[in-house]
Amino acid sequence: MAQPTLVSNGRHDGRAADALRPIRFENGIAPHAAGSTLIHWGNTRVICAVSIDDVVPRWMKEQSVPGGWLTAEYSMLPYSTVDRKARDISKGRLDGRSSEIQRLIGRALRASIDLTKLGQRTLWIDCDVLQADGGTRTAAITGAWVALNLALKKLQSLGKLPQWPIVEQVTAVSVGIVEGRPLLDLCYVEDAGAAVDMNLVMTATGKYIELQGSGEESTFSREELESLLALGRTGIDQLVELQNAVL
Repeated sequence: MAQPTLVSNGRHDGRAADALRPIRFENGIAPHAAGSTLIHWGNTRVICAVSIDDVVPRWMKEQSVPGGWLTAEYSMLPYSTVDRKARDISKGRLDGRSSEIQRLIGRALRASIDLTKLGQRTLWIDCDVLQADGGTRTAAITGAWVALNLALKKLQSLGKLPQWPIVEQVTAVSVGIVEGRPLLDLCYVEDAGAAVDMNLVMTATGKYIELQGSGEESTFSREELESLLALGRTGIDQLVELQNAVL
């Protein structure tokens, strides 16, 4: 199937510059997980699931660190892209992109939780991309925060969580400059043609957790950066509402 092309005076899917793609959550997609959701973000699909181990990493025990831990794993399934993506296990190592993204997911979610209130347990966040059309890392973070809340509510209902540990609501979105225009939430076609590409991870209160931005064979001014940050904040506010609605 031929890939759609950018339209010079608009976006190929007809969205406004400050519009998100259609987003919805399908909770409970993985029955054996403590909490799970399938996030549909345009044509991107990511399963986010949380498993719980009642142990903490060895380094926490050795250093007498109180509380629990949260870590994440990320993978793109072989059929998630147009051309089959080989599994990491077939290469004998985790590829650099997957490693970078799963570290980002872990950092983002650890910023949302008070680990000392978690108890002596580890939360494993698994994000598996079923279909990729741009924004897989932002979809993974946004969906994983929903799955995390579902898992913690289950722990709370079982009487295993005396204090609610969530301290910040976290979500993420992409922005970029394509054909001279700042755009919110880039799909694959837009991302591939972007002069500037940026991912924002933020809290609901407007605090930044991480900014990942670069000029793709280009540069950008302070004014352009400020316009992208403002555009991203509008997307974050919408995503916060969507997360709240599904929870």
